[in-house]
Amino acid sequence: MTKKEVKYTISELKTLGHQLLSSRNHINNLPILLTFVSPTSPPTHVLESLLSLQSFFLTVLPDLPSSSLPKSSSKIDATEDQAEFIYKTWLRSKFDEFMNSLIDVSVSPKIDETLKEVVLDTIMEFVKVGNGGRFHSAIYHRLLHSIVHSTGSVDFPVDLLASKYFKYIDVRYFTYISLEKLTRTLEGKNISEDRVQSKDGTEEIPLSSSMEHAIQNIYYIISHIPVLECLDNKSDFEMWSTSGILSKENDHKQSSGDVDADQLKTKKHNSNVLSAGSMAKRMKLKFTKAWISYLRLPLPLDVYKEVLVNLHEAVIPHLSNPIMLCDFLTRSYDIGGVVSVMALSSLYVLMTKYGLEYPNFYEKLYALLTPPIFMAKHRAKFFQLLDSCLKSPLLPAYLAASFAKKLSRLLLSVPPSGALVITALIHNLLRRHPSINCLVHWEDGDKEGKGDPESEEVITVNLDTSKSGSMPCQKLGIDRFNNEETNPKKSNALRSSLWEIDTVLHHYCPPASRFALSLGNDLTVRAKTSEFNVKDFSHGSYATIFGEEMRRRVKQVPLAFYKATPSSLFSDTDFAGWTFQYEDNQQINSSNGESATEDLLEHQDSAKRQRTECS
Repeated sequence: MTKKEVKYTISELKTLGHQLLSSRNHINNLPILLTFVSPTSPPTHVLESLLSLQSFFLTVLPDLPSSSLPKSSSKIDATEDQAEFIYKTWLRSKFDEFMNSLIDVSVSPKIDETLKEVVLDTIMEFVKVGNGGRFHSAIYHRLLHSIVHSTGSVDFPVDLLASKYFKYIDVRYFTYISLEKLTRTLEGKNISEDRVQSKDGTEEIPLSSSMEHAIQNIYYIISHIPVLECLDNKSDFEMWSTSGILSKENDHKQSSGDVDADQLKTKKHNSNVLSAGSMAKRMKLKFTKAWISYLRLPLPLDVYKEVLVNLHEAVIPHLSNPIMLCDFLTRSYDIGGVVSVMALSSLYVLMTKYGLEYPNFYEKLYALLTPPIFMAKHRAKFFQLLDSCLKSPLLPAYLAASFAKKLSRLLLSVPPSGALVITALIHNLLRRHPSINCLVHWEDGDKEGKGDPESEEVITVNLDTSKSGSMPCQKLGIDRFNNEETNPKKSNALRSSLWEIDTVLHHYCPPASRFALSLGNDLTVRAKTSEFNVKDFSHGSYATIFGEEMRRRVKQVPLAFYKATPSSLFSDTDFAGWTFQYEDNQQINSSNGESATEDLLEHQDSAKRQRTECS
């Protein structure tokens, strides 16, 4: 324990507080109590000093001068005593010191959560009344600044703000303002240190640990702020301070002389009660500025992915102009891999709802169709968006054919769950675009160059199950589809066929082979067919397939049987050149050791000669 902790007990601190509240003669007790509002002090001492100081400053704060008073206007009025002014200025400095100490305690990892809650409530109480009944944005900004730049965990103070204070409109409003200022400061710091993101976004940005932690803290705060959704034509909203959001703007206009007395009085009267439309407009503007400023920062990879996952639901619908995100999203979509998959949802929303034009969208989407995508974490959402992107009837035939062929080629290398979702996607493509049905019912002579020998070598697949059952007939040849081509227009998909479907008909997984039989139907008859819901297959895995098979009722179970009892595991015709004979060990043991060894070596040599002759 320190000397001050040994010198003052709880009862003595309580006495100092009572003296301070009773008479100005004991004003020297104020600095003593302030020393105990520290993260290094015992919690009981911090709490006792805090209660006394809170009661004292709440009574004297309305008479104190502003801490942000310019030097040019710091002249003493003739009616005011010089000593009184110096005394109030000193009290103001002690109040600022008290606020800084409280903020340090609120973010300190050494303080108990119960005490942190009391300290945070005290800070927010002074935010409410510390500026003449108006929201004290300076104190609140200092609080958020300390939370953002805290080296420890900020989960508790942020969660406390979200549960108790983010329900107030003005708290959310000034939170967005403060976060925008903090992000701009970090952005300027990043540029000054020459940490510029690479153009392709593939290289990780060399961030300092403190800056990376600050960016993560900002995201934790901004993602916990509830958005203003339900207006219901209300003319007033619940606010934390007694005055409205416009009070700060009115004060600025009054100091600049832009508003006369009557207009100022009217605006001050209307600042407390704003219309629902005006409030929503102001909140949306601050929301947009805060998010756009934050997305300019060099986000760490984990935060970057989390932002992309939640952007289309939590941010885009509440922006004043969602098209402002087009640069961020197109840059993310061009990176490739998992990042592109995550950016696809938001980019699709901008294209379908807000008129964003992205000429290379389908080319980038085509490049994402690789085997690793079937093992990605967000593959379910990707497949659903892929099906939605290919739903338009105005899609060119070459593009629909390229996607169908690319998906069918993936059938050769994906797990059974992937084969199911690919079959569903191809089924929907063939039903929506009758012009590409020739890929699954290709007759001899259907191509333009009927007499061309090269044209006749193209692989043909016929899935007419009425004639050939479930087995397609094939004409061996070459496949003109270029699987390595990234541009779907140059893939030559229309000159190929979906011969890969034949492999699924012989798939080792029964659900995959059964489901592929649906492609043998005539999908051009739309009245007798329907599209598959890709969502039903996008979450598949080995476990889900096995579970469905276990629950499936089977009427006839195939059994393995033999007309005659087998004498060996394999027959001689199964492996030419190999013999599978059983020799009694007693026959070998009857002879002496040398002859047994020689017989065994001769047997091995003969076996080797038989294998050599066979090869």
